Amino acid sequence: MSRRVVRQSKFRHVFGQAAKADQSYEDIRVSKVTWDSSFCAVNPKFLAIIVEAGGGGAFIVLPLAKTGRVDKNYPLVTGHTAPVLDIDWCPHNDNVIASASDDTTVMVWQIPDYTPMRNITEPIITLEGHSKRVGILCWHPTARNVLLSAGGDNVIIIWNVGTGEVLLSLDDMHPDVIHSVCWNSNGSLLATTCKDKTLRIIDPRKGQVVAERFAAHEGMRPMRAVFTRQGHIFTTGFTRMSQRELGLWDPNNFEEPVALQEMDTSNGVLLPFYDPDSSIVYLCGKGDSSIRYFEITDEPPFVHYLNTFSSKEPQRGMGFMPKRGLEVNKCEIARFYKLHERKCEPIIMTVPRKSDLFQDDLYPDTPGPEPALEADEWLSGQDAEPVLISLRDGYIPPKHRELRVTKRNILDVRPPSGPRRSQSASDAPLSQHTLETLLEEIKALREQVQAQEQRITALENMLCELVDGTD
Repeated sequence: MSRRVVRQSKFRHVFGQAAKADQSYEDIRVSKVTWDSSFCAVNPKFLAIIVEAGGGGAFIVLPLAKTGRVDKNYPLVTGHTAPVLDIDWCPHNDNVIASASDDTTVMVWQIPDYTPMRNITEPIITLEGHSKRVGILCWHPTARNVLLSAGGDNVIIIWNVGTGEVLLSLDDMHPDVIHSVCWNSNGSLLATTCKDKTLRIIDPRKGQVVAERFAAHEGMRPMRAVFTRQGHIFTTGFTRMSQRELGLWDPNNFEEPVALQEMDTSNGVLLPFYDPDSSIVYLCGKGDSSIRYFEITDEPPFVHYLNTFSSKEPQRGMGFMPKRGLEVNKCEIARFYKLHERKCEPIIMTVPRKSDLFQDDLYPDTPGPEPALEADEWLSGQDAEPVLISLRDGYIPPKHRELRVTKRNILDVRPPSGPRRSQSASDAPLSQHTLETLLEEIKALREQVQAQEQRITALENMLCELVDGTD
């Protein structure tokens, strides 16, 4: 009798565990909007959740450490005139988040490190270009201030958030509603899925569909697609009999799938969260109460089932922490933020190890917060892989960095003033005009600081009076 050989993998024993009750975020009115986005975005500093809001759209932003019950008057980010459908943190600035709404706009917000006293109502910039609801947002993985949005008008727009300009508009590639959009690792290609059941690989700068596959999944319900580390496409969808299905595809040969597996019968769309460092994909179905995870390798059957994390409560949405926000000393390889009806619960995925030392094999260098390119460099045709950082000593998020928006005058056809990035400072001395502008800005900032100090003094005096009054 032949013995069955067990596949060797360091991720075979990954297990999921819900955080303790005091580590959850309670009393949050999670949005009830019918939309297949994750409703939650998280980074090493903040947790953002789309919430119910009367007369418009809003989301709440909490510092990660602010666990427990959230005050019902906690300030929200409000500015949209219709429900918010998607939110996404900027990968190169942990204080900047973009929101997309049913009101056809995209707004980009600066979130302060301190807790604001009242609702944040003024975005840094509002991006207007879609004619119908905007339901998908995705920041470029390596270029600074480049944001993609996809709307119900079947158009994909790529923006330069730093200037408010449209860099590219892909408006004749999708005949129907776009279900998902994903960048590859260096941001040179897009994978999109559409209601017309076609999976497309797009070169956005050439404005070309470089490969496509009709009916990657034969069912009519929405399909999702993400790029893998090897350049393959991992998809989730439905069979003709409405069974959920996952697939792995090689864009160079779309005729046959690399792998195709039927899963179960359920109508919830499976949201794939892919970790390129471990090549594990986590599948979270809206309305499910479980997270299934698979390892993608070069060996048949290519997509290997690892395990399922199960709980009692169904999930309304899910946030996925970037690798730099994990606790490496606990061998944590993924952390999810599961949305319930009125709370958010962290779920921690761990590889069991006996040693407390840093595990090199679990934590290869991972994308850090520095962009590899400027927006105009990417637009001109340059590509660059993400700038990697080591997690050996853990990751400390940088302090508040402000996003500056410089709107270009569309009536001024002269080239932008000042040295370009490629020139050295000695080639382009500062002009008198630039010096005067800098001096004026310094003066204005000093006046602001003075006003803030006066305000702090006034508040301290009020506090002393209140304390004296209670005595």
